[in-house]
Amino acid sequence: MMNNKNENNEYNFNNEALHFESNPYVFETDPVKKAPVTKKHIGAKITAFLMAMTLVSGGSIAAYREFAPEYENSQSSSEEVAEVSSAKSKNSLTAETISLIEPSDNTGNALTTEQIVDKVLPSVVGIESKFTYTRQNGSYYFGYGSTPSTSSASATGTGVIITSDGYIVTNAHVIYDNEYGAGLSDEISVLLNDGKSYDAKVIGYDTDCDIAVLKIDAEGLDAAEFGDSDSLRLGEDVVAIGNPLGFDLMNTVTRGIISGKDRQISINDQSMDLLQTDAAINSGNSGGPLINKYGQVIGINSSKMSSSYSGEASIEGIGFAIPSNAASRIIDDIIEFGFVTGKPQLGISCQDVTETVSQMYNLPVGVYVTTVSEHSAADKAGLKTGDVITAVDGTEVKTATELNAVKNKHTAGETVVLTVVREGSERDIEVTLDEVTEKN
Repeated sequence: MMNNKNENNEYNFNNEALHFESNPYVFETDPVKKAPVTKKHIGAKITAFLMAMTLVSGGSIAAYREFAPEYENSQSSSEEVAEVSSAKSKNSLTAETISLIEPSDNTGNALTTEQIVDKVLPSVVGIESKFTYTRQNGSYYFGYGSTPSTSSASATGTGVIITSDGYIVTNAHVIYDNEYGAGLSDEISVLLNDGKSYDAKVIGYDTDCDIAVLKIDAEGLDAAEFGDSDSLRLGEDVVAIGNPLGFDLMNTVTRGIISGKDRQISINDQSMDLLQTDAAINSGNSGGPLINKYGQVIGINSSKMSSSYSGEASIEGIGFAIPSNAASRIIDDIIEFGFVTGKPQLGISCQDVTETVSQMYNLPVGVYVTTVSEHSAADKAGLKTGDVITAVDGTEVKTATELNAVKNKHTAGETVVLTVVREGSERDIEVTLDEVTEKN
C-alpha cells in the first residue's frame, strides 16, 4: 500500500481574495469540474473518525507497479496528460430501460463457504490498467533544472461480471488515477478465470461514487447474482474474493461478517454510505465482490482503514464496500445516461476557514466561497465570492467536507438553506441544487 505524499497539499490552489500565505486547502465542492492533477486517491482522510482511509487499488487497491519510487526513462515531452471528465456520454451505450442488475431476495438455504466460492468465482475477473503520466526531471523547487517527461505504470484490481455478454463493474479508481495525475487509463485488459484476456472498453465511470462499468467483447459469461444489501444484518457472514497485491495471488478468498451498515465515510472529501466488514480487503481487491451467505453480491469492495491510528494503535479488519443496491442504480445510470443522475451541485469553489485563518482575517469559521460559477445554482441564488458558509439547513459546517456531506444527502432539484456571513452580517440564502451532468 503506497503512502500519499501530498497529504497536506490536496489541491494546491492559491486564494487571491484572502491572500493566504500558508497555501491552505482549496476544495472543489462540485466534482464534475476537471479534477486537479494533485488530488489524492489513497491515504485519504476520514473526517468522521479522524483516521486515514485508503482506497484498495493498485497503489491503493489496485497495486500500481511503476509509479514512484522508480521512474522509467522516457522521451521528454511538454504535453500534459489529458484530463477526462467523470462521465463521458460519448463512451456510453444506448441502454434499454430495464435494469442490468435485478437484486434477488436474500432467501433460500445458506451455502457453505466452498459452495459460495464455486458459485461466484467464475464471475470474478482481474483488471489491469496501464497509465501514462508526466513528471518533472531534476529539481522540483522553483522550476530550476526541471524538464517534463512522460512515464508509464500499470495497476491491477478486481471486477465482477454483471451480464453474460461482457458488462463488468469495478471501482473507478482502478481505471482512473488521481494521485499522480494520469487520469483515465490508456489501456484496460480483463483477465477471466479461464485464462483468457480481453481488451476492455470504458462505458463510463464516476469517481465520487467510485464505480466504473467496462465492456468486453465476449458471450456466454457467468454473471454474478446480486442480492439486497438493505436486508443485511449486523453479524451476517460474508465472503470477499479479489486479487490482493496483483495477479500472483489472484482469486484470494477471505471471510468475515458485516461489521456495520450505513457508515458515513469521507474519502477524498466525498461522503459515502458504505458497508463495513472485517473480511480482509487489501491492495488489489478494489472492485471485487462482497458476498452474502446465499452466494449473492451485496457489495463492491472499495476501501479499508489504514494500518495505524494516531501513529500508535494498530488497525486491522476494518474494510468498506459500496452496497449493491446503491451500486445497481449507479451502474444503470452510467450505462443509460453516461453519468449518475440526481447528483446535487452548488456551483462553487471554496476553502476552509480554520480557527487560525479566522483569527488572522476576522472571519467566521466555516467555508469561504472563492468562486461562483456563472449560471450555477449558487449564482442564481445570489451567493457571492467572499461569503462564508457556516450552516446548511441549520446544520453547522466548518469544512468543505462537511458541506459536501450535507449537500449530498439531497438530490438535484431540492432546495437547501445556506447560512452565510457576508461583510459581517449573517443571512440565509435558499439554493435550488443543480444536477451534475457532463455538460455542467
